Amino acid sequence: MGRVLRCAQSAQPPYTLPVWQWHLLPVPSRVEQKKRNPVRTRSLALSASQAMAATGTAVSTAAASLPPRGLRQDPPSSLRKRHCAAVRPLAASPTATSGDAAAVESSPRRQVLVAGAAAAAAFVSRRPNQAALAAEYLPVIDRKAGYSFVYPFGWQEVAVQGQDKVYKDVIEPLESVSINMIQTTKEDIRDLGPPDQVAEALIRKVLAPPTQKTKLIEAKENDIDGRAYYTFEFTAQAPNFTRHALGTITIANGKFYTLATGANERRWDKMKDRLHKIVDSFKIETKV
Repeated sequence: MGRVLRCAQSAQPPYTLPVWQWHLLPVPSRVEQKKRNPVRTRSLALSASQAMAATGTAVSTAAASLPPRGLRQDPPSSLRKRHCAAVRPLAASPTATSGDAAAVESSPRRQVLVAGAAAAAAFVSRRPNQAALAAEYLPVIDRKAGYSFVYPFGWQEVAVQGQDKVYKDVIEPLESVSINMIQTTKEDIRDLGPPDQVAEALIRKVLAPPTQKTKLIEAKENDIDGRAYYTFEFTAQAPNFTRHALGTITIANGKFYTLATGANERRWDKMKDRLHKIVDSFKIETKV
C-alpha cells in the first residue's frame, strides 16, 4: 500500500496530493460545477419575486371581488365602534353577540387581509425545509470497480491521482470522502489481522502524515451480505488543526478497498452523523 508523496506542480487536474493535503485542492468554480454536474445545479427555493407574485395574485383576486369604492356603504358609526371594540372580546367574552361576530367576519378589509395571509402561508409551506436539504445524499454506484456509497449533497468531485474518486465540501476543505483500491492476493480482510491492528497500520502509513499525532478511537468488524468490513474512527492532530475521521476497509474482487471521510474537529459534533452515513453506506457491488 504505497502512499502518494509527490505534490502537484500544475494547477490543472488531476492533482497528485497525499490524503492529508486534500484540503489544499482548489474548489471548482461555479461555471465548472455546472459543466460537470448540469443536473445537480438546480434551484433550491422559489425566488423572492415569485413569492411576491404569489402573494400579490391572491390579494388582487380577493380585492377584485369587492364592490367599487363609490358603491360601498360605510357601516353606521355604532357598527364601526362595535367592530373596533369587539375584535378582542369576541373570542374571550361570552357576552358578545353572534351579530357582532358576523359583522367582524364579513368585513371586506378583513377578507383581503386573510386572503393575503393565506397566500403567504401557502408560499412558505412550499419552500423546501433547509434542514431536510442538508440531510440529502447523492449515490455513487460504480459496478465496474465494484462498489457504491453516498455523499452529502453539495460536495463536489475533485480529481486526485491515486484515488478512484474524491468528493469534498466547497466551504470546509477538511470535509471530504475518498475511495481507493489496490490489488491484493488476500481474499478476506480478516486475513490481515484484527481490526485494531489493521486500522493502526493503515492510519500511520497511509491516512495521516508521519508529522501528525494520530489516535485510534475505535475499530470494529461488521458483516454485510456475508462479507467482513473493518470500520474505524481516529483523529490526526496537526499544529493548526485536528481532523476527526472515519474509515472502512474490505477485500473483494482481488482488491483492497479503502473509504475514508472526515471533518475538522471543531465541526465533528455537527458532521458526525453525516460521516457515519457515508461509511455505513459503503458496500461491494456486483461487477459487470
